[in-house]
Amino acid sequence: MKNYPKVLVIIVTWNKKDYVINLLDSLLDMDYPKEAMEILVVDNASTDGTAEAIKARKDNINIICNRENLGGTGGFNTGLSWAFSQPAEKYDYLWLLDNDVLVHKHALSALVQILSKHSDVAVAGSTMMQLDYPWKINEMGAGVDLEHGRLKLNRHFQEIDSWKNIPVERLRSQDIDISLQLDNCPKWMKVDYVAAASLLIRSHVARKAGLWEDYFLHFDDVEWCLRIAKMGEKVVVSAQSIIWHLSAFSKVPSWVLYYDNRNVLYLLEKHGTPGSISKTRRWIQMKSLYYAVLGKFDLSKLHIEALRDYRLRVMGKKNIQLDEGYGKLNEIEKTLSDPSIKQVLIPWTLEDSAPALLQAFRRVANNKSAPNIDVLLSPYLQTAPRLAELATADPMVLPKNRVLRLIKYFLLRGRYDLVLQSDYQPVPALSWVGGKVLFTNNEYFSIRDRPRISQVFKTLWEAIRS
Repeated sequence: MKNYPKVLVIIVTWNKKDYVINLLDSLLDMDYPKEAMEILVVDNASTDGTAEAIKARKDNINIICNRENLGGTGGFNTGLSWAFSQPAEKYDYLWLLDNDVLVHKHALSALVQILSKHSDVAVAGSTMMQLDYPWKINEMGAGVDLEHGRLKLNRHFQEIDSWKNIPVERLRSQDIDISLQLDNCPKWMKVDYVAAASLLIRSHVARKAGLWEDYFLHFDDVEWCLRIAKMGEKVVVSAQSIIWHLSAFSKVPSWVLYYDNRNVLYLLEKHGTPGSISKTRRWIQMKSLYYAVLGKFDLSKLHIEALRDYRLRVMGKKNIQLDEGYGKLNEIEKTLSDPSIKQVLIPWTLEDSAPALLQAFRRVANNKSAPNIDVLLSPYLQTAPRLAELATADPMVLPKNRVLRLIKYFLLRGRYDLVLQSDYQPVPALSWVGGKVLFTNNEYFSIRDRPRISQVFKTLWEAIRS
């Protein structure tokens, strides 16, 4: 019988019971021998019954329950500390996984094959596909711009046409190799970093590298990979190891922005080029101004707090309270039924959200106080058939000239009680058109007041001071 390397799988989870159960099922469907693999789940004090559901399983999964939510950083450090406390020879490799991924049947074996055949490789990561669009690549590893503090995701959003309309469950069980699907794509390649959504590392290298920096979440796995590379080790990504993960595009920017902006500064402090922190601080200041112009002052404030807390050497978890809460999309009808809302403007950016909006507006249309709805179209996308069903007048088309577009936005000011915006593709100028702005995504919505010039200047001053 072949002697397979022993692998410890470390999964960190918090309040994602269904996702982690699906992940565990997909792990047990892999072609890697079960006797050569142990699974450790670190539960960050979930309140949705995650720990109970895992303990009720009969597949001998180890579980550690933290007393509080320690974030991805604390969760993986809990798992790594447990692994480091075991005899050094017990595990050959450690496999770090996010809780909301599904793995292909060859996901682990393809990574193990790389480390087994190439002694100069210490870390191997999977190609990450999008769970909501299974044929789209989210990232194939990434480079790190250490001058500006940004990730350069390889083959981001590139599509594999032959996979379209094939569900993930079928793709997981097929023999697939992305290197055969894409031009100039090697079976594996060197990168600066691979995400801990699926990261296989030699156990002795992990011990030498040590635990993650106390970031709570985001950029912790990036810093670890850069640290390991400084040790003279190689980090690679595999085109034959595939996972599916919720795409970043489907996740609305919110409280995590604080950690993104604070932690990248700590990362650059250790690994950045001269002047990189100053350049990144200016970029964060510009982003805080961008969110102020949108009218999302709570998100703008997160950027400023990130700058201040970095200066004050604050690390780890922060108690974040956003000013605006999000309501469930299926509750939007109550807002649209407000009798004070008589004129509504909906832009082309919400075409993909139209089915849910269409249902809500149809129900509202039965009311005597139903609002009049105008639809605004892009000069480059002059058809929006689903939105057109909502319009009570002919759709308006924006001019292609940028100056003329700004004039058009200005002329629309004061005509609308409510302007809808997409959280995925917000248009800053639209936030200044209506009395209130409703931001919506595939799951939630929030109502915000139109921004004021004085608020924007206040944000600019606070950003400069930070």
